[in-house]
Amino acid sequence: MFGIGKKWERELDAALDELIAADTLAFGGVGLAGATLPVTEAYHSVEAALDDHPEEVRRQLDRVLADGTPAGRAYAATLLERVDPTAARAAWTALRDDPSEFTTFVGCVLGRETLGNYASQRLATL
Repeated sequence: MFGIGKKWERELDAALDELIAADTLAFGGVGLAGATLPVTEAYHSVEAALDDHPEEVRRQLDRVLADGTPAGRAYAATLLERVDPTAARAAWTALRDDPSEFTTFVGCVLGRETLGNYASQRLATL
């Protein structure tokens, strides 16, 4: 519904839609040029919205956890760590048996990871 709602709500919805469809998990620049992927920009937009609208973002993260790709669910659980650590631990626990794979990017290093293995690694750091 174009034109309805506040600008921050439309921007948040667009960023969350990007996370829901994510096929790659990258928190910083990638490749030799250090380019920022659109999904990484979306992650940072949602992260920034946590400061001003924590309740709304928190509710929306449940949608990403329910409807997102494996990478999208990893982004959502990571964001939950900032706003609701108990929910983040529960999300990572629920994801640790998920065999779905996604692409990871750390700098120039491209890889593949299962959501379950990634979740287990995150749980070990909480």
